[in-house]
Amino acid sequence: MSATPRPLYGITPRPEWLKVRVHDNELSRGIAALVAEKHLNTVCQEARCPNLFECWGVEKTATFMLMGDVCTRRCGFCAVSQGAGRPLDPAEPRHVAEAVKTLGVRHAVVTSVNRDELPDGGAAHFAATIREIRTLNPGVTVEVLIPDFLGNEAALSAVLDARPEVLNHNTETVERLYKRVRPDAIYARSLELLRRAAKRRDEEKTRISMKVKSGIMVGLGETREELSKTLRDLRASGVEVLTVGQYLQPHARRLPVERYYTPNEFEEIKREGEALGFGVVESGPLVRSSYHARRALPPSSTF
Repeated sequence: MSATPRPLYGITPRPEWLKVRVHDNELSRGIAALVAEKHLNTVCQEARCPNLFECWGVEKTATFMLMGDVCTRRCGFCAVSQGAGRPLDPAEPRHVAEAVKTLGVRHAVVTSVNRDELPDGGAAHFAATIREIRTLNPGVTVEVLIPDFLGNEAALSAVLDARPEVLNHNTETVERLYKRVRPDAIYARSLELLRRAAKRRDEEKTRISMKVKSGIMVGLGETREELSKTLRDLRASGVEVLTVGQYLQPHARRLPVERYYTPNEFEEIKREGEALGFGVVESGPLVRSSYHARRALPPSSTF
């Protein structure tokens, strides 16, 4: 493997395979205007996603972020602002549903900041958003990328009761790095959430047709052996859909990139995941949790 370039102004320069083609066109600007008009937040903007212009300008999709743009946790990798949350907007679920209708998307992806100060972590807000999307957009499939709700099983059940087609919760990194990367999270708690979701899926398969999904970033200092163990842990927890992407430092105050994985290494990870039995593995330098999200579902799926 070639040596990592020397940092410039605190951020390591990206290799050629991480250069992004910008699709800044009338469509992407229109989505930005719609998001502003509805007073919505997107993880595309807040997390400074490298795929923003592809998703907005080509795929015509956006990942909506509920409950504000301030997170109550202190993750070392995230560009989202950290601090105290603001009061929830009761109109937000309806506004998200209206935006989904206006955009004409077939697969709506909804995530949130962490709101640990709320009794249910915002689970009821997720459930309300799923219901509003379904009411206004019959036939649209829904994917939710949820926080761990501090292990609150009733909160998870509230989201599952709304029957999303995809239940996603990101593991983010290997167990050893949690204290540095996700200091307010617990590796075992994330696995337990995924295990509970998979158990509910399996117990109620005649009523719930749901995929369980998780994602990992690489380049934060994990070893290849640790990464393999995490893949095995996720598969043992019932995860069917896996995303693996390169961590990119959003700004100089966040954790540095320890190294860049090559496209060939991502291909190796993809093959390993498929050999473990994951139904879908998206593994690549620019892969993110909701990148090409609809591929997790059958081509003609309406559930």
